[in-house]
Amino acid sequence: MAFVAQVIYTQPVNADQASRPNIVLIMADDMGFSDIGCYGGEVKTPNLDSMAKDGLRFLQFYNNAKCTTTRASLVTGLYPRPRGGLLKTNMVTLGEALKTAGYQTSLSGKWHLGSSPTTHPFHRGFDRYYGLLDGCCNFFNPVQPDPKFKGGKVRKFGRDDQKITEFPDDYYTTDAFTDHAVESIHQFAAANKPFFVHVCYTAPHYPLHAKPADIAKYRGKFRMGWYEMRKQRLARQIAMGIIDPKWDMSSDDSRAYSWETANQDWEDLRMAVYAAMIDSMDQNIGRLLKALDETGVADNTVVMFLSDNGGCAEEPGGRNTAAIPGPKEFYTAVGPAWGWAQNAPFCRYKSWVHEGGISTPFIVRWPAQTKADGMTQQVGHIIDIMATCMDLAGKPYPEEFQGQKILPLEGTSLAPVFRGDDRSPPAELCWEWSGNRAVRQGNWKCVWDSRIKKWELYDMQDDRTETRNLAEKFPDRTAQMSRDWMAWAERTGAPH
Repeated sequence: MAFVAQVIYTQPVNADQASRPNIVLIMADDMGFSDIGCYGGEVKTPNLDSMAKDGLRFLQFYNNAKCTTTRASLVTGLYPRPRGGLLKTNMVTLGEALKTAGYQTSLSGKWHLGSSPTTHPFHRGFDRYYGLLDGCCNFFNPVQPDPKFKGGKVRKFGRDDQKITEFPDDYYTTDAFTDHAVESIHQFAAANKPFFVHVCYTAPHYPLHAKPADIAKYRGKFRMGWYEMRKQRLARQIAMGIIDPKWDMSSDDSRAYSWETANQDWEDLRMAVYAAMIDSMDQNIGRLLKALDETGVADNTVVMFLSDNGGCAEEPGGRNTAAIPGPKEFYTAVGPAWGWAQNAPFCRYKSWVHEGGISTPFIVRWPAQTKADGMTQQVGHIIDIMATCMDLAGKPYPEEFQGQKILPLEGTSLAPVFRGDDRSPPAELCWEWSGNRAVRQGNWKCVWDSRIKKWELYDMQDDRTETRNLAEKFPDRTAQMSRDWMAWAERTGAPH
């Protein structure tokens, strides 16, 4: 793996750098709402917990329920436009927009938005790029053929615009992505200009691959099973003030199966490896924070952390108990029961737009501005990240870029919330993935489940766990919100 020089820079910070903060944006992959310690989970995440203690936790922050659509919205500040590809030339990326503000830019890890000349990250605004252009890969050997696909599939992996096809024996993606991000921080800090470093971990997305020492920390810790794990997490969340005690636990998921009749030793191992992957990611986030300290820029750096969707119920390869979670030779996933429980106390998971699929932890640490150990109920969405970064950079979002008119920004800045102020809540937020639909207006949320095929209505203030469907009680509101969602779908090209 890459060698990272541990150099402490002592040059004075110039006025440009002092007036505009550096930005480090970290994203996990397929991590549930309640997995990390500071959101009620059992996984040891001291670095993320420290970020929460020093900064701000959002309790109502949303993603798009799926890897690709979340990444598209995150880097453009727009709702997904699925027709003709998610990243188009009439959009600008965070890298491109922040470069217009004089920022140095880097992306480490998963991209998943294309590899063509018009969609490759190195050609879409990132000065430095290292990582995976696809959606997932073997953590120990990223280009090893993937048994999930018929005949196997070689993954696209590279540095800048060059392909990488060979990896050392001690390779592990989570460590390597961090190596590159730490290199970027040291290089950019030495240039004495503001920087944007985007770190996109593939952890804890399947395949379940982790180091033996990390797995050993959690072996046997999940023998309580998914039902009991949900109850324990909810109790901790209520004690922390994350979940309102008046909300009921969401009901059993239709895809969750019996713990009593399951192969409990194998199920415990699945979840132990998943936890080890998050643990390893947290260790590496500690390395990122250390790099900010070493370079003397920590106090003027905004660090954000979130997940791209809820816990994942997908189970490629089926429930094959002969496949061993952990080592690189096997391809396993946590499956629907654990994937559902990882989003406790909410219902559903990745690909669904009930709260379990679209709710994410969102932690912000900004020592110069954000009050320590804060929590906010203000609603935010990943379309707000672009507006936030441009606000922090002191540069307006471009109306044109490289001679082409750009789609207008759809998110609004979260910077006032970071500073402890209120901002106007979004009038409306909408979602769509694979036939699942949702629209939120104030405290009201209307949801269409692709399997049930009818609209449900929930009051997010009284029942964010979506246990009491009010559609029949308020038919006019339900009908109007469904029409509003349809208007949004027409505008954005969402399938309908």
